Amino acid sequence: MEVQGTIKKIDETKTFGSNGFRKRELVLTTEDQYPQHLLIEFVQDKTDLLDAYKEGQQIKVSINLRGREWTSPQGEVKYFNSIQGWRIEALQAEQAEGGMPPVPPMDAFEPADDIKEEDYDDLPF
Repeated sequence: MEVQGTIKKIDETKTFGSNGFRKRELVLTTEDQYPQHLLIEFVQDKTDLLDAYKEGQQIKVSINLRGREWTSPQGEVKYFNSIQGWRIEALQAEQAEGGMPPVPPMDAFEPADDIKEEDYDDLPF
């Protein structure tokens, strides 16, 4: 699944526990009619992916939805969801590569003055 928008915030990498679990959060603002601010988590080695990006940049993020169940000491069951990112791409580079090359303005072309009528039918068959 993918989501795209503008980077609103990139947090620093946080390390938890004795096993060195790493997590870094990104807030992405979508460009829908009603923009949403999505918190996307990057974990372990994926935290380094965010080093190449900055706030205000337009990106596309590949995500997985994660859900988990938790039972409190009182026996109450709760459910939690998270969005986990695993790939990130800048949109400007993608648009520049996929778009057409720039075309010079019409006044840069000279009209042809020496066209003969027989040149119009130059098909080889």
